[in-house]
Parts: sequence; structure tokens; C-alpha cells
Amino acid sequence: MGKDKKEEAIFLRKKITLLRAFSLLIGSMVGSGIFISPKGVLKNSGSVGFSLVVWFSCGILSMFGALCYAELGTRITKSGGHYIYILETLGPLPSFLFLWAEFFAIRPANSAVVSLAFGRYMLEPFFAPCAAPVSAVKLVSLLGYYTVLTLNSWSVTWSARLQTALSVVKLLALALIIVPGMMLLAQGHTENFQDAFDRQALVLDKLPLAFYAGMFAYSGWFQTSFVREELVKPERNIPLAVIVSVITVIVGYMLTNVSYYAVLGTEDVLASPAVAVSFVQRAFKSLISVVPVLVALSCFGTMNGGIFTFSRTLFVASREGQWPPLFSMIHIRRHTPLPAVMLMFPLVTAMVCIGDIYHLLNFFSFSRWLFIGLATLGLIVHRHRHPELHSPFKVPLFVPVSFTIICLFTVAMSFYSDPVNISIGCTIVLSGFPVYYLIIHRQMSDRCRNLFCKISSGLSLLPLFSILSDYLTHKLQLLLEVVQQEIKTY
Repeated sequence: MGKDKKEEAIFLRKKITLLRAFSLLIGSMVGSGIFISPKGVLKNSGSVGFSLVVWFSCGILSMFGALCYAELGTRITKSGGHYIYILETLGPLPSFLFLWAEFFAIRPANSAVVSLAFGRYMLEPFFAPCAAPVSAVKLVSLLGYYTVLTLNSWSVTWSARLQTALSVVKLLALALIIVPGMMLLAQGHTENFQDAFDRQALVLDKLPLAFYAGMFAYSGWFQTSFVREELVKPERNIPLAVIVSVITVIVGYMLTNVSYYAVLGTEDVLASPAVAVSFVQRAFKSLISVVPVLVALSCFGTMNGGIFTFSRTLFVASREGQWPPLFSMIHIRRHTPLPAVMLMFPLVTAMVCIGDIYHLLNFFSFSRWLFIGLATLGLIVHRHRHPELHSPFKVPLFVPVSFTIICLFTVAMSFYSDPVNISIGCTIVLSGFPVYYLIIHRQMSDRCRNLFCKISSGLSLLPLFSILSDYLTHKLQLLLEVVQQEIKTY
């Protein structure tokens, strides 16, 4: 009983007001995506005009998804986001597959993408007009991510305060991009928008990748679902927060992209390893050292916020009996989710070392949008199974139907666009089947269950982390040597 009270005091206290929910959503959506994705959207859509259509379409699609999740949040009163919605509507198998993909593909790859963006923007001003060395970018990316891990392991309070401060930094970074672009347009510089809809450059089979890049920038509209049990008046505040925040971000993103294109041509955007840096070099040279730092801090905030929601999902999964109990535990003095935080350490490190931003983005987007589509499909199923259930917020049926069809269609089409990375993501999802049937579905003996828990969360972690530590130390030494050589060359 004492333990239950302690967990309630730590996790389930209703302290997130409407303003805090709005700040959480804005801070989650406005992150690294708007500074990473413009190149990916333009590359896979083919022209300026079609890329802006993709950006607006992704915003509308995000609004549809946010409205579906708002209704799910008023129907299902538990925290846990995608996981708990799939579990409550479609059952334990798809929810476990999501959990499996989340911790071995979606979350580490997403963290690696944001970390690489952080490293890129931190170093670009020092090497401009040349691109920063890849090895140096990866080294700084790892240092940034390890800093976030340390902070979240040390103090929840300080990480929360940092998140609030960095939300202001994100909006400031957007403002510094929007204002010069709008001023240039007002002066009549519209040459980069000539022949904006060039149909010859449009390649239909690449459009799913353009949508993946755009939806990555908008991702975060579902964050209130992870903390549903901590929201004040959730039936009222969830719909209000998601509607206002998504509309705000759509307007901000459209203005930001128009500003990019007002200053940079198509070739400049495609050739730039860091679009915001190239933008400042062209439009506002006096801020050449300021904006990249603001963007890097924005990425830092996104990494920090990701760990916050990650621990909530682990807590709910452990409570539902689908994940080892260790990962719902917190440090007895610091009240930080140490096991949950450290679980990501080796996977993110490996993906940063071997991955590329856009390949990683395609890799985890397949799994993410597959399960988000299944969650909204679950809303349709839940409505059918429980017609008597009164929901204080209800969206028209065409909204979840349209969103589900578009998500699943985009996921299916992406096999043609990037078969290698999508196949790897699909394989990771399918590999969860035997684990589910061996561990979760069958009533195994206590001895076997204890063995599984020990292997996955206890006894084997110490030698594993020792091996990983030696491996990472060796890799970092190699990276440092390469960076030194690159610096001498420059």
C-alpha cells in the first residue's frame, strides 16, 4: 500500500493545467523537425510548390490525428499514449508489438536523428562555408545526448525547468527565421517561387518519404496522451490544447518554409547540410553565430522531452505486465527513472555511430505511423464495441477513417520508396511475435518468467554495460583521432 501511494505521488498527481499542456505540445512539436525536414520534403516532393502542399497537408493530417487522440484521451483514462490506446482497443498482441518496436526502433532512432541534428547545428558555424566533418558531428551528437541522459538521471526538476526555458528558445529561433523572410517577400523578392509547381520534378513513389519528413516535424501532437492521468480537467483541456497548439504550429511552419524559399533557392536547400545555417548566412549574417546555437538548443530540448514521455510509457507497460518491473522503478532519492533512461543508452549510441539522419528518419517513421494508424483504427473499433459509452468530446467518423487510411496507405507505399530501411523496420516489428507468444501469451512458469526479467533487466546488464563501455570508449577514441585529422586538414 505504501508503495502504491509513493508511485501515485510521483507519477499520477494532477498538476498539468491547460497552459502547461499547451506548452508541452508546442515544445514537443517545435523541435528539430522544422530545421531538419525541409530538405527531405523538398527532395522527395520535387518542387517548392509541391513541398509547401506537403507541409500544409501534414499539418491537416496532424490535426486529424490530434483530434482522434483527443477523443481517445476522453474515452480511455490511463496514461501511456499509443501503447495504452492500442492495448485497450485492439488487444495485447498489437500493443506489445508497438512496445517492442518503440524500444528497439522508434525511440532510439528518433533520439539519434535529433542528436545528429544537434551535432550538425553546433558545428556548422565553425566550419562554414564547408560542411562539418561527419565524425565530428557524431562525436558532438553523442556528447549532447549523454548530457541529456545525465541531466534526466540527476534531477527531474532541473530537466523540467530546462524544458520550459528551451520552449521559449524554440519560438525565438522560428521568429528569427520568419521575420527576415517576410521582410524580403515584402520587398518583392519572389524569384524563387517562379514555376513553383514543376510537374516534371514530381516523383509519386517518393511522396511517402516527403510525408514522413513533414510528419516528423509535426510529431508531438500526441504528447498529452502520455500524461493523461496527470492532466487537470482532461475532458476539457485535451481537446482545447491540441486544437490551439496544432493550428499555431501549422501557421508557424508554413511561414518558416516560405521564409526559407524566399531567401534560398531549390538547389541551395538541397545542397545545405543545415538549412537554418544556410538561411542565416544569406539573409542575416550578423546572426550567423546565434541562430545555429538556438537551433541546437531546440534540438537539445527535444531530446530532453523525449525521455520524459519515454519513462511514462515504460511505467504503464510495466503496470500492465508486458515489460519487466525494473523499468517502472525510480531512484529512491533523486526520483528519476534511471533504468528507463539507461535502457536507451546503447541503442542510441549505436544508431548515431552507424546512421544517417534521413535514413534513420525513414527507418523509424514506418513503425511509428503504422502504430499511430492502428491506434486511430482502435478508436473506430472502440466506438463500435461500446456505442453506449458517452464521450465528452467526439469527432466525426470521417476524421479517424481518413487518418487511418492515409497512415496505412503511406506505410504501404513506403516499401517502394525506401525498401531497405523500411524492411529493416518491418523485421524489427515482426521479431516481436515470437517474444510475445513465448513470454506474454503463454502462462510460463515463474522460474522462466524470472529468468526473462533477469536477462532483460537485471543480472545481465552489468556485464553488458561493461562490454558496451569498452566498445564505446574504443569508438570514441577513433572518432577523436579522425576529428583531429579533419581539423588539421581544414
